[in-house]
Amino acid sequence: MASVDLSPSGPGRALARWWNGRGAGGDRSPHYVVCGRDPLALRLINELLAARPDVRVTALVPEISALPELMTLRRVRTLVAGRLDEAAFAGVGLADVAAVALVHPDDVTNIHAALCAREAAPEIRLVLRVFNGKLAARAREVLDDCAVLSDASMAAPAFVAAALGEPDPTHFRLAGRTMFVARRGDVPPGTVVAGLADAAVGGEPEILPEDQARAEIVLAEATGRPAGTEVAARRLRWRRRRRRPLAVLLRAGRALVDRKLGVALLSVLGIILISGGLQVREYLRAGDGSTGVWRAVYQTVLTTVIGAERDLAVTHVLQVTDLVLTLAGLALVPLITAVVVSAVVNARLALAAGRLAIPHSEHVVVVGLGTVGTRVMAQLHDLGVDVVAVDKDANARGASLAARLGVPLIVGDAAREETLLAAQTGSAQALVVVSTDDVTNLQAALNASGINPDLRVVLRLYDGDFARRVQRAFQIAISRSVSYLAAPAFAEAMMDREVKATIPVARHVLLVAEVAVTAGGELVGAALRAAERPGGARVIGLARAGSSVVDWAPPRDHPIDVGDRLVVVARRQGLRDLITAANPPAPRTAPAEDAPR
Repeated sequence: MASVDLSPSGPGRALARWWNGRGAGGDRSPHYVVCGRDPLALRLINELLAARPDVRVTALVPEISALPELMTLRRVRTLVAGRLDEAAFAGVGLADVAAVALVHPDDVTNIHAALCAREAAPEIRLVLRVFNGKLAARAREVLDDCAVLSDASMAAPAFVAAALGEPDPTHFRLAGRTMFVARRGDVPPGTVVAGLADAAVGGEPEILPEDQARAEIVLAEATGRPAGTEVAARRLRWRRRRRRPLAVLLRAGRALVDRKLGVALLSVLGIILISGGLQVREYLRAGDGSTGVWRAVYQTVLTTVIGAERDLAVTHVLQVTDLVLTLAGLALVPLITAVVVSAVVNARLALAAGRLAIPHSEHVVVVGLGTVGTRVMAQLHDLGVDVVAVDKDANARGASLAARLGVPLIVGDAAREETLLAAQTGSAQALVVVSTDDVTNLQAALNASGINPDLRVVLRLYDGDFARRVQRAFQIAISRSVSYLAAPAFAEAMMDREVKATIPVARHVLLVAEVAVTAGGELVGAALRAAERPGGARVIGLARAGSSVVDWAPPRDHPIDVGDRLVVVARRQGLRDLITAANPPAPRTAPAEDAPR
């Protein structure tokens, strides 16, 4: 559908009156408004269009060039509004709108638009995209019937898990139970709730297989004990290694001290230790019984620092060690001074050149400290993983957090090989590339793979089809789209469905939801197993009509009754099919008149 200008004198007013008149004229098809200008808005619109064949969507964009793909979509009205205020929402017409999604990449814009929309339609359901946690909490308090979501929060755990080689982590609490995603071999068999995917087969995993015993990735219940995975053990080893002061000092010394100076200092120290040991032994052997270990060590240290006094009466061994220690002591102080000066100078040069002053290994390099990269960096740091950040802007959104956490920040273009070398990608275990530029992300991933062929690369790409082709063509292990991961949750929030959590598995997204069975639905009277669809939906719990208690092991032959609530884990299409089967069919409506030209 063509775009129109939503201004007081623009042609959008006539189209708005016709579009909104469809609902007033008896068209009961749901109508949603999406306000945004980036791939999340486009993906959200596609999710809504896929939800029902009769859905209507109004896209409110600042300019049509922001999302030109909207021009090819049916059942989408595209309106242009430079400012989201009461006038813009009045032009849209919110009388028949079920929900408004405000998904601009700016928190202030979304909250301001939410307040304006609430003024125009006090009862409208709002779905907000907010990055700042404090603003999100305040928005929930101020705005009724409002879902506040963060695409960065939803996507970051998937990137973190991919970087560590884990199944995608999802922890959520449902009806008094805490559940999480794990590999079947890492959890006790009695804690498995449902099989999610059979990842043992090459290629794409089989999602929600009919034979649950074949599923390697499972949804399990947390029982108060850690899963005991190998990844968790690696994290513990990383934490312990990072906390060893001696290891940190040795790594810093290797990086900052000139090699020749280091060899000279170690040689002098070795001579002092050997000569000092011999002298202590001689003092103890030649003593009259009153010379203890401490006194012998004391005399030896003084000889090294201030030199020995002439004494021809002592043994030849003591005379030789006195000479050696005196000469070594003369060389020790200048060497220590030179080492300190060298370390300070090298550290400053490294920082000025954008290199790491201390060598890193088995670390994770995070490229791009925007909304997603900042959360990925923080979560990796919280898990005890060594992190190095890269961004071309020294004042990036996550730069201040990196400084507070002590995460090194390399300022430079990640698409250049020199920047990746400065981040010591050659010794890293993973590279997470989450900048907002697909070309930069892909080039950084390819260059890093050339530097370290064993590197695990996690790549953010906006276009899902492009991500799949890149993954196959360039053998890049993992490629993800933030909008792909987050859009289903935004869509379900707009439709006011009881979605409790989203579970990303490979490039698929599973939803954990409650489905209420109403009178007239085809599931009424059928056995519980009839609600399950292999590859689409699986029932994991049942709350019987009139009860809030969830039975987590319901019999599969239980007859479904009106008012029952099914707790399911499902794919998007599987959930839509299940909701359709649990509710009576929507009444048929007369075709709408043609739109005005």
